[in-house]
Amino acid sequence: MWDTHPRQTWLRGERPDHVVEYDEELGFWNVHGYAEATEVMGDWGRFSSDVTRLFPAPPDQSLTEGNILQMDPPDHRELRRLISHAFTPRVVADLEPRIAALTHELLDAVPADGFELVRDLAYPLPVIVIADLLGVPSSDRELFKLWVDKLFENTDQFSLKDEARQREQLRENIENTAPLLDYLREHVTERRRAPREDLIGWLVQAEVDGERLSDAEVVNFSAVLLLAGHITTTMLLGNTVLALDAHPEQFAEVRANRAAIPAAIEESLRFLSPFPVVARVTTGPQVLGGVEIPADQLLMVWLGAANRDPRQFADPDAFDLSRDPNPHLGFGRGVHFCLGAPLARLEGRVALDILLDRFPRLRTDPDRPAAFLPSPNLTGVRTLPLLTD
Repeated sequence: MWDTHPRQTWLRGERPDHVVEYDEELGFWNVHGYAEATEVMGDWGRFSSDVTRLFPAPPDQSLTEGNILQMDPPDHRELRRLISHAFTPRVVADLEPRIAALTHELLDAVPADGFELVRDLAYPLPVIVIADLLGVPSSDRELFKLWVDKLFENTDQFSLKDEARQREQLRENIENTAPLLDYLREHVTERRRAPREDLIGWLVQAEVDGERLSDAEVVNFSAVLLLAGHITTTMLLGNTVLALDAHPEQFAEVRANRAAIPAAIEESLRFLSPFPVVARVTTGPQVLGGVEIPADQLLMVWLGAANRDPRQFADPDAFDLSRDPNPHLGFGRGVHFCLGAPLARLEGRVALDILLDRFPRLRTDPDRPAAFLPSPNLTGVRTLPLLTD
C-alpha cells in the first residue's frame, strides 16, 4: 500500500519461514518473533548491546565513548541514571504548555501553498523541544536535519561478510557524523568555561564514581539525545496521521473522542514501528527459539516484525484502536527501553489533538502520496502532504 523499504516485509503482510534464522549471504541472524525479541532484549547478559567487537575499530576510539546505545550495565546504568532526571513523569508533564504553544506557533506558519506534515510540524516540534532541553539553539534545526538526513540516506542492508564495504561504511559514518559532533563539542567546551542549567551543562558537571565525564563522552551522549530525542516523535506523529487516514472509521472515532488519541499512538507504534530493528551480539553459545546460535554472533532483532507476530497479536496486520492490551515493542524493552518514551508520547498526543482542532477535515492528498524514509532501519514518512479544507 505504501512505498516502504523492500526489507520491511512485515508491512506487506509477509511472514518469515522461521522466527530465528541465519542469513547466509549477510552473515548475521534475523530474529522476527515477538517472544524471541523480548527474550533477547530482556537479557543483556546473554545478548549484549556492545556490537562494536564485530566491526572494524574506528581510528579514533573517542568516537564510541559515551554511546549509551552500545553499552551494557553497569556502565549503561550509570550513564542513563545521569540523565533520567530530565525525563521523569513530572518534568515531562511540565513541558505540555510549551509543546502546545509550539504546536500552535508552527501551525500558524503553515504556508498557503500547502501543508506538509513533516516539514511544517512533525520535524520542527520535537527538535525544538530537545534542543531547548540540551541548551543548543533550536534555530539551528535545519543544520540538524541536514546531518540526520545524511546519516540515514543509505538504502542498503550491511553485510558482515563484506569487510571492504564495512570499512567504507565506517568511513562514511565518521564523515557524516563529524559536523554534528564538532558542533556539540563547541557547546561542551563552552559549558566547561561557563556552566549553564541545561542537559549539556548537567553532563559536563556530572560525575561517575567520582570522575567527570570526558568531553568525548558528553559529546557522544548528547548526540544520541539530540537524534533519538526528535527522530522518534517525527516518525511517530507522521505514522499516526498516515495510519488513521488509511482507516477512516477509526479516524472519525479519534476526531469525535480525543481520549482515543493515546490508543491511536500506541497502535501506530505497533503498526508502523519507527525503529524496526536493534542489534545485539551473543556473549556465548545460546539457544533462541529452539535454534542453536554460537558465541559472538550478530543478531538483528526486527521489532517491526515482532509487532506483527500473530502468536502475540490477534489480526496483527489490522490497525485496531481497541487493541488492549497492546504490549508492542515500539519503544524497545529491557534496560534499553526508550528513555524519551514519555516525552514522545506527550508530544504526539498534544500535537495530534491540536492538529485535529485546527484542521477538522485533515486528510492525505491523493495527488501527492507520502514518501517514506529510505533506510531499512527506519519506518517513517519523509514527506506527508495534507489537505486541510
